[in-house]
Amino acid sequence: MNKQTHKKSPAASTKKEQTMIVNENALLLDFLLTNMSEKSRNSVKSLLKYGQIVVNGKTITRYDYPLKSGDKIIVGNHRSIVEKNIPQLRILYEDDDIIVIDKEAGLLTITTGSGIDTTAVSLLKDYVQKQSPYNKIYTVHRLDQLTSGVLVFAKNSEAQHQLRDNWRDMVTKRTYVAVVEGKMDESEGKISSWLTENKKNYMVYSSPVDNGGKPAITRYKVLQTTDQFSLLELELETGRKNQIRVHLKDLGHPIVGDRKYGSSTSISRIALHARVLEFYHPTSGEIMHFETPVPKLFLRLL
Repeated sequence: MNKQTHKKSPAASTKKEQTMIVNENALLLDFLLTNMSEKSRNSVKSLLKYGQIVVNGKTITRYDYPLKSGDKIIVGNHRSIVEKNIPQLRILYEDDDIIVIDKEAGLLTITTGSGIDTTAVSLLKDYVQKQSPYNKIYTVHRLDQLTSGVLVFAKNSEAQHQLRDNWRDMVTKRTYVAVVEGKMDESEGKISSWLTENKKNYMVYSSPVDNGGKPAITRYKVLQTTDQFSLLELELETGRKNQIRVHLKDLGHPIVGDRKYGSSTSISRIALHARVLEFYHPTSGEIMHFETPVPKLFLRLL
């Protein structure tokens, strides 16, 4: 079952819900902005949009809902819209600033000029523009076409720049799982190298010494193993292109299905999945944690 938790930063309140009593007549949005000054205007509007505001026992989404003295308001921690299914992806979370998905293997993140029109971005654009033709989707990071897992997109340029420009500081955890060929010698370890990309053949190459490339560090832990395959959990300390794929090739244990980087096993995809993504929300500062299951295909391989 998909697991999602949204934890506040240590400095923020940890209360699950907040109750307020109205002292004088006011419009709902104005009242909330005045009494929840620690939240941004967009965050407060999101509470309304996603059914988290209850007035006298009734969920209210109207910004201009008239409040009367004595009305009881409860700010809940639930969302009336949490997960939606679109072909080739699932929406795990959405607010006014970000949208988080679980992408299937085979779906491009963005167009590559290869003539494939259907991408995660195009599907999400169609989705948000059904609400308003002015809505947009902004790319923050990518996953390879044959890799599945958690991806975050921005819904405005401010959120995109905040996440992109501060990615290393804002992302607190990135965990992948992969099935690799062979039985690992060590139960856990760290792979460090310098990576360079050859633009002509789209390959990334690894060097154990500084060759002017970008430093890359991957940590791994064996979760399950057979004589033929091993299931690994991988933590990224850096986020270079094809980093995990190249590093596992370096170990002599290429990812199952990754013919580009040395796999001799053919499956319909690369056995690599972005399982966990945790980051600070670009507007509220909350810690957002998303965790998805290990794909069933990976378990069948073992």
